[in-house]
Amino acid sequence: MKKNTKLYETAAALLETGKGILAADESDSTAGKRLSMVHLPNEPEHRRNFRELLFTAPDIEKYISGVILYDSTLREATKESIPFADVLTARGIVPGIKVDLGTKDLEGFKGEVVSQGLDNLAERFAEYYDLGARFAKWRAVITIDDEETPTDAAIKMNCIMLARYAQIAQASNIVPIVEPEVIHEGDHSLERAEMVTTRTLQILFQTLIEYKVDLAGLILKSSMVLAGNAHSEQTTPEEVANATLRTFHMSVPHTCAGIVFLSGGQTPERSTDNLNAIAKLGEQPWPITYSYSRAIEEPMLKAWGGKPENEEAAKEALRATCERNSLASLGKL
Repeated sequence: MKKNTKLYETAAALLETGKGILAADESDSTAGKRLSMVHLPNEPEHRRNFRELLFTAPDIEKYISGVILYDSTLREATKESIPFADVLTARGIVPGIKVDLGTKDLEGFKGEVVSQGLDNLAERFAEYYDLGARFAKWRAVITIDDEETPTDAAIKMNCIMLARYAQIAQASNIVPIVEPEVIHEGDHSLERAEMVTTRTLQILFQTLIEYKVDLAGLILKSSMVLAGNAHSEQTTPEEVANATLRTFHMSVPHTCAGIVFLSGGQTPERSTDNLNAIAKLGEQPWPITYSYSRAIEEPMLKAWGGKPENEEAAKEALRATCERNSLASLGKL
């Protein structure tokens, strides 16, 4: 396989020690849910103001290595007409792009879904590269409903889609982040979550290798392993850390460039505490850090309240949250 050093350089920049990736890739409709927290209508101007606060907060480049953007966000600019991608690049933050187009029901598989978005993906990547994106993300959704769900067949279908996306990304000089999210909702136990996450990641990497994806130029975005949110016994950070690292050692080849965590329905505090517990277990075969969305944005939104006079306080809340997660990624909380 021909090596692509551009991919390795980008992956290394994204996985820089003490830094994480901000997942600001909410769709326009999901961004509206963020705005509703501060009682603002879901309008383009408010979405732009929200993103501009995120991307211009002082000193976040000390803690954030990359930002995943949504299609419309990658095309947006600041009030001074500076493209958001240029704002980030000038700060040494790598712009990225979410490219899956959401999920559809997988016919014949009750409650299971498959992600869409492969059509014209190479052409989209060419445009995204010109707009400044240097990495991408594709999310698959794995739901634990009962002992029969998820099925290996549904997992395999999603992994084939992830592998094809990763092939096209790497051919476009874009680092793929593959995200098979095992959903936290449900009453499943920690043991059940560990079994499903391990099986999902094993199928994923078997498929990536089968389709000749260069793992050294690929990043895994993984769920933490924790009991479902409706389970009677909620897991401690130490339990989460041990189960998660067991899963990775059973599933993730050491040649993978690195691993970042999604916060997956956890509160900002819990996702940070769990990250800290994982990092405290010491150095692993891969760099491990975070790629949070709501867990980073929520404290900023609360400080902002949608009011212009609170913008500086909101930026400081964002900086402080990023710093806290940076320390957690080093196990220093």
